[in-house]
Amino acid sequence: MQLIQIVEALIYAAPEPVTAAEIAKAVRRAADDHLAPEARAWEAIGTGEVELAIAELGEVLAASGRAIELQEGATGWRFVTRADFAEWIRALLPEMRPEKLSAAALETLALIAYRQPITKADIEAVRGVSVDGTMQKLLERRLIRTAGRADLPGRPMLYETTEYFMEHFGVKSLDDLPNASELRLVPLPTAEPDAGTAKAEAEPPVEEPPVAESGAGDSEDAGEAIPVQLAAEEDPTDEGGLEADEIAVEDADFLPGTNPDREP
Repeated sequence: MQLIQIVEALIYAAPEPVTAAEIAKAVRRAADDHLAPEARAWEAIGTGEVELAIAELGEVLAASGRAIELQEGATGWRFVTRADFAEWIRALLPEMRPEKLSAAALETLALIAYRQPITKADIEAVRGVSVDGTMQKLLERRLIRTAGRADLPGRPMLYETTEYFMEHFGVKSLDDLPNASELRLVPLPTAEPDAGTAKAEAEPPVEEPPVAESGAGDSEDAGEAIPVQLAAEEDPTDEGGLEADEIAVEDADFLPGTNPDREP
């Protein structure tokens, strides 16, 4: 029994992507109770040795021409089918054909990926249209999630990409996105503050005349309501806004090693 065989078995058996540190921990735990002589050398195995075994396993798979390969994502290592076999897999599982993202969805997803966390209002300021429907679709596909609230009037929701987004597009971190450093610094339009709120902040408060005391007690101060603007439904025919090829992430079909039968 060799370490590379154990690493292959653990990655294959893991229900989710597994890291080198997790593999090393499992090997150490099993080596304590294993009777094989070589197990004594694995009782204190480190992450570096596991990483070397993973690299060797990847080279063996690539040299053998196998239909599967190792892929490292944001949450660890996993086996995937090579992109060369995508059409054959779809022929076997036609009902699992993934739904492609529209250009509008890709554009919105790219804005979130490069400028996260970001509010829906700022996305709409760039695209020039309502993105309610598009945002809901991205949430349903687990490509984005809420990330708290912005410190702005009305406390709007912030959005960010998920770990599944990085797994889906085959990137280990957001820094691996195409032209990440440049596109994060490109000036973009932002949402204007609400007119009613801005006016209220600009005008000094008006002093009310004193209220005479009465047996009924002191009057309560009326709080100022924050106006809320309802967004219209997204126009599916919209072609405006930022061009998708200016700041975009390609759909998953192009990704080498992505299993086409995986769908959120």
